[in-house]
Amino acid sequence: MVSLSKSFVLAIVLVLFIFFLSVGIFHKKTSKAIHYWLFLGSLPTLAMNSNRLPEWFTQVFHSLGRGSFFIDGPIFSKLKYLVTCHHQNIEYILKTDFNNFPKGPVFRQIFDPLGDGILNADSDAWKVQRRMAHTAFIASEFKDLYSNMSRKIVEEQLVPLLAHVAKTRSIIDLQEVCSRFAFDVSMNAAFGVHENYLSNELPSNDLAEATAQLQEAVLHRHIIPMFLWKLLRLFNIGWERETTKALKTIDAHFYQLISGKRKDLLRGIRSFDLLSSHIKTQEQMSTNISSLPTKNDDKFLRDSMLSLFFAGKDAIASGLIWFLWLVLETPAAERKILEELKLLFSSKKRDLLETHEWPHVFDAHDLSGLVYLHAAVCESLRLYPPVPINSKTVLKEVVLPDGSLVKPGMQIIISYYSVGRMSWIWGEDCLEFKPERWIDDDGMLIRHENLSKFVTFNLGPRTCLGKDMAFTQIKAVVAALLFNFHVEVLKGQHIFPKPAITFHIENGLKVKLQKRVI
Repeated sequence: MVSLSKSFVLAIVLVLFIFFLSVGIFHKKTSKAIHYWLFLGSLPTLAMNSNRLPEWFTQVFHSLGRGSFFIDGPIFSKLKYLVTCHHQNIEYILKTDFNNFPKGPVFRQIFDPLGDGILNADSDAWKVQRRMAHTAFIASEFKDLYSNMSRKIVEEQLVPLLAHVAKTRSIIDLQEVCSRFAFDVSMNAAFGVHENYLSNELPSNDLAEATAQLQEAVLHRHIIPMFLWKLLRLFNIGWERETTKALKTIDAHFYQLISGKRKDLLRGIRSFDLLSSHIKTQEQMSTNISSLPTKNDDKFLRDSMLSLFFAGKDAIASGLIWFLWLVLETPAAERKILEELKLLFSSKKRDLLETHEWPHVFDAHDLSGLVYLHAAVCESLRLYPPVPINSKTVLKEVVLPDGSLVKPGMQIIISYYSVGRMSWIWGEDCLEFKPERWIDDDGMLIRHENLSKFVTFNLGPRTCLGKDMAFTQIKAVVAALLFNFHVEVLKGQHIFPKPAITFHIENGLKVKLQKRVI
C-alpha cells in the first residue's frame, strides 16, 4: 500500500515537473523583460530565468530604466513580488522601517532545516540571538582567536598544500581550496575544533558534504513551488530525502560537539569559540529573559551554531574565489597588491630569519593596514556579493522612497548583485573591477561601508556580525597565495555564477601554481 502511494506521488511529481519544464523552468532561452502569461501572470518568466535570477533582475532593471519592478502571480492567487535594487529602498527596508519588513513565514519554511537560528528568526527571538551573537563577536578573545587561527591554518595547511601543487606541477581547483579553507576556519571559529579538511590529500568529510547537500536543497525550495517540495518531503522522496539524510549527519555532528563543549566547560577548560560564548551567555541570560530557552536546551544551540556556521563558511568561500578571479584577470590590480605586500615584507624583514623568507605568511594585524588590498576586497564584494539576493515580507502598507507601493503579505526581493551594476549608483564604470574607486586623492580609504549603496553585509539591525572576520580571512589567504606563488588560470574556462544561495563559480576555477621569487 505504501509502495503504491509512493508510486502515485511520483507520478504526480513527474507530471508537475513536465509542466514546469514546459513553461521554461530549465529553458535555455532567457528574457530581459517581464512577460505576462494568460492566467499565470509573470511567474513563468521568473521560472525561465530561475537558473540566473541575479543576472536577469539586473537586465530587467536596465531595460526598464528604473530600480524596482513588480512580478505578479497567477490571477487566482494573491502572490505578488517587488524586486528592487534601489539603494534608498534598501536602506528604508533594512534600516529605517526595519520592523515592518521581517523575514516572514515563507522564508522560514524554505530555510526550516536551519531551525530557529538567527538567519530564520524574527522579532523577540531574533533580538535574543542577535544579542548573544554580538556578545561573542565583539569579545577581544574571539577576535584574537580567529586572527591567530587564520594564520595557523594558512601557515600549516594552505601554504603546504599550494607548495605541493606547485612542486608537482599539478592542476588544482582554486574554488575547492577556498571552500575547504572556509570550512576549516568556520569549524574552528564556531566550535574550536580542527577538521584538517584542507590538507594535501584533500580528504572527504561527511559533515562538509552534508552541508553542501543542505544548501542544494534550499536552492531547490527557492525554485520549485512550495506545495511540490512539501509533497516530496511528506513522502520522503527526491532531493527532500537527501535533505533528511544530510540533516541527520549534521545533527549527529553538532549535538556531539555541543555535548563535548559542555563537558569541557564543566572541567574548567577555557575556550573562546562561538559555541563556548553562547553556552556561557545562555546560562547567564536564561534566568532573566523568559523567551530564552533553558540553559540545557541543546536544540537552541544547534540552531544558533548552524546559522552562524553556514553564514561564515559560505561568505568566506564565495568572497575568496571571486576576489581571486577578479585580481588574476586584472594584472594591474595584482601588481599593486604585490607592491603593498613587498613593502610590508621589507618593513618586517629585519625581524625574520633568512630561512623563514619563503614561504612567508603575514599577520592579520599587519594586513589590516594595507589600503589597496582592502579596497580591492571591497570592490570584489561590490561586484560579487556572497549572498546576491535577500527577501523580506511586508507587514503594513507603505510607499517606498522610489514611489513603489507595497502592501501587507507582499514579498520583497532585494537584489544586492544588481546594486553593484547600476551606473546611476556607482557610475558609468560600474562593471569594471576598479579598487581605486575606494581610495581618495590622499590615498585614504573612502568608507562606502557606511553608505547604503554598499549593501554586501546588509544594513541596519541585521548588519552582518562577521564582516571583520570575513575581511581577515580573505586577506590572509590572498596575501599568502599571491606573495608566495604565481597563479596561472587555465585558458578556455567559462566563468559564470553557479545557481546557489551563495555565489560560487560554475565548474570551479582551475589553475597552475609556480613558486614566486620576491
